[in-house]
Amino acid sequence: MDELYMRRCLQLAEMGAGTVSPNPMVGAVIVCEEKIIGEGYTSPYGGPHAEVNAVQSAIKKYGESEAGRLFAKSTIYVSLEPCAHFGKTPPCADMLVNYRFRRVVIACQDPFAKVNGAGVRKLKDAGISVVVGVLEKEAKWLNRRFFTRLSQHRPYVILKWAQTKDGFFAPLDDRQQWISNSASKQLVHKWRSEEDAILVGTKTALVDNPSLTVRDWKGRHPKRVLIDKNLVVPPEAAIYSDEVETIVFNAQKTDWSSHIKYVELENFDLYLPQNILYQLHLMDIQSIIIEGGAKTLQLFIDAGLWDEARIISSPNVWNEGFDAPRIAGICITSEEIAGNNFKIYLKEN
Repeated sequence: MDELYMRRCLQLAEMGAGTVSPNPMVGAVIVCEEKIIGEGYTSPYGGPHAEVNAVQSAIKKYGESEAGRLFAKSTIYVSLEPCAHFGKTPPCADMLVNYRFRRVVIACQDPFAKVNGAGVRKLKDAGISVVVGVLEKEAKWLNRRFFTRLSQHRPYVILKWAQTKDGFFAPLDDRQQWISNSASKQLVHKWRSEEDAILVGTKTALVDNPSLTVRDWKGRHPKRVLIDKNLVVPPEAAIYSDEVETIVFNAQKTDWSSHIKYVELENFDLYLPQNILYQLHLMDIQSIIIEGGAKTLQLFIDAGLWDEARIISSPNVWNEGFDAPRIAGICITSEEIAGNNFKIYLKEN
């Protein structure tokens, strides 16, 4: 039964996608005598964690006194180790101890330095039975962005592009030509809403004039990142609209004002992908989609700085154009949606 309730935790955790970063997505389920009496997931960044929301849902249903009595004979399932430090909120491990939960089942430990086993120790020291490792692999996959940020000190990098059936990425001339369809566009906007940032290069900003927002999906706009060495993208470009923050990596100036942040990089062309990702890491950006163009995508591919690639292939045949990027990875998903093929690859370690 532990796996059954933990799967529910993971379902709940995913409901926080796009709102909790730089915190991890966490779900919690409270079970008393094989009945779920409370559940919750992490609130948007700065709000209560999953365990608090699960406890409060039970208190709302049963009242403080009765819920407390039930907690003492309950198991709480949590998809990530309860925090043991004061951050934006008090430690969840302390709360579980105070409510005298009988048992705590955890999918995986939290690698964050201020937790990393400390939550488990607090629970065990209080005499609570603790189980760790139920659906651990699935829980780590769900929070792959969080784990990458902590272990590699950079955002989780998702490459994304569309290509024709015969493998072309863009026309030979500088004109915009759509490859994918409207259903694919909506899916891409959903993807954007789930990540912290989205990045393009100078040519894409000039030729396509993208706003890089979430228009065809309900969700949060990602921060926009532009690589523009000589600041040639005009201020009236859509990427500079005031809907969301834009970060511009360049070789000319540093100037943080309003919703536009210019970040000058010394020796601009030297280790450019590495420097960009490190700067974004310092800004608490946990994940990023690289949307192009071809030169920009290739920069990150050549540097080996990507984790996941999402490739949309249309049935269109162009016969000529710029070749789509090539990657070596493991295909984990392939499906047809509205006539387009979607493949997701993971980088081989």
